[in-house]
Amino acid sequence: MTETVTLHTYFRSSCSARLRIALHLKKIHFTPVYVNLLKGEQSSPAHLSVNPSGTVPTLVVQRDSEDPVVITQSLAALEYLEDAFPDKGPALLPPTSDPERRALVRTLSQIIGCDIQPVTNLRILKRVAPLGADRAGWSKDLIEDGLRAYEAIVAQSAGKFSVGDQITIADLCLIPAAWGAERVGVDLRAFPVTSSIVKNLEEEEAVKLGHWTTQDDTPEEVRVVG
Repeated sequence: MTETVTLHTYFRSSCSARLRIALHLKKIHFTPVYVNLLKGEQSSPAHLSVNPSGTVPTLVVQRDSEDPVVITQSLAALEYLEDAFPDKGPALLPPTSDPERRALVRTLSQIIGCDIQPVTNLRILKRVAPLGADRAGWSKDLIEDGLRAYEAIVAQSAGKFSVGDQITIADLCLIPAAWGAERVGVDLRAFPVTSSIVKNLEEEEAVKLGHWTTQDDTPEEVRVVG
């Protein structure tokens, strides 16, 4: 059976970064399809036919002549990679024999996915601006609220990473959120355990490969070379 993996992505998208890092971590070859959010390409008929939400990322897996698997939410796509490619790379969730730790990973992931990431979403920020709010300041306050919750939990669960010493889906959500937090002026040192986890993650090759500054669609003026 042959498999073709495609990822619709945008260099600045934290949700796209989760998938980029996961695919590199599992050493799953994928073809990126770049969707420029600032140019509105996410709202094009072609993109909406793949992802009706008009967002990124979209993970598409084609196996032989079967209908493609299309997943338009990053958390669902991360769990799919774990389920569909169990022999590829490290496990992204604790074993099924440890439901408590699996629930812990999902809890941390959803703190990022539900409490932190939405306030950095371009669609949300565009709606905040006409209300007269300082977009960065508004995001910063809400991100810090989410990070306080994250810190309180990982203070009890962290090893090298968020839940022990193995990278999990929680870490794949955390690291792009940390990049976004720093962009709006959040001082991660206020969250010492989380900050230490972020530093450990940034040493990982898959994280470097998935970083927003290293993508082919990253503008030249902010790209890291080498």
